[in-house]
Amino acid sequence: MNYNTKRRIASLLAVPALLFASACGSDESNDSVAGVAEVKGKFGEKPQISVPKDEKPADETVVKTVTEGSGAKAAKGDWVRVDYTVRKWDDPADLGGTYPEKGGASTAHRQPVERLGEQSQNLPPKVIDAVEGKKAGSRVLVQGTAGDLIGKNLNPQSGIKASDTLVWVVDLDGAAKVDSKAEVKGTQAAPAPGMPTVSAPAQKAATITIPKGEKAPTTLKEQVLIKGNGPKVEAGQGLIAQYTGVKWEDGKKFDSSWDHGGATAFQIGTGSVIEGWDKGLVGKNVGDRVLLVIPPSLGYGADPSSELAKNTLVFVVDIVGAV
Repeated sequence: MNYNTKRRIASLLAVPALLFASACGSDESNDSVAGVAEVKGKFGEKPQISVPKDEKPADETVVKTVTEGSGAKAAKGDWVRVDYTVRKWDDPADLGGTYPEKGGASTAHRQPVERLGEQSQNLPPKVIDAVEGKKAGSRVLVQGTAGDLIGKNLNPQSGIKASDTLVWVVDLDGAAKVDSKAEVKGTQAAPAPGMPTVSAPAQKAATITIPKGEKAPTTLKEQVLIKGNGPKVEAGQGLIAQYTGVKWEDGKKFDSSWDHGGATAFQIGTGSVIEGWDKGLVGKNVGDRVLLVIPPSLGYGADPSSELAKNTLVFVVDIVGAV
């Protein structure tokens, strides 16, 4: 888990070379508008985008449902997991995206997990807001100028002008409603021998006490402190969690979701977060409280610039949802 703030999770994701500013959402556009790109292909697979030959793009921003899904409807405040791709109207080259070269929706690959109504680290607001009100399994087209969709903070080094028309296709893979103050409840198990002690007061960061005289383990250690009865977490899903992390060496807290407004979400099992989280949380259940002790090799050891590169990390993670 990236340790400064929950917003830094997204810095591990594959994102396009653009910077986004705030913008207002768009309503579904009329299908009769001329100058709109055509989208073909199956949901979950990289779409085939073509533009009408010798036709100029529509002057207005267009939002269109290409295919309608049958899953949970995404509402403002919900967590969503998406795939996307983007190109210019007059250039078929990809500017960014998440689809794997081969495979479909069942292939575990890096995808953004966003909360509708909050600032996205991966997509312009008008693009991510286009899935609001749509059902999981839907594919949505968003077309408009870079100036309208991205805003004044368009990265000048991207080679894109404000007047350029961009075509985005977004697949809504999942949507889930989880309260930001959600937490796991139940009788907590005693720590296993050599494991830290955990006190988790309601609505606050957990207190984690490192056992005196114990050397930091050199392999991943994990313990389910409270067993949930929700569905099993699978690689590729967005895991929604409350967490607290401390350093084994001095027991000092370095991060907690409770310090950033509550539950946060990130994709699990795809290398989007530290390896210790991927190894320790895939296969657990929604409703579990998990204690993880992560050696540097499975934490930030591969990044010498990290303040935590040499630390063994201890996390308590409440799995409060999945998307």
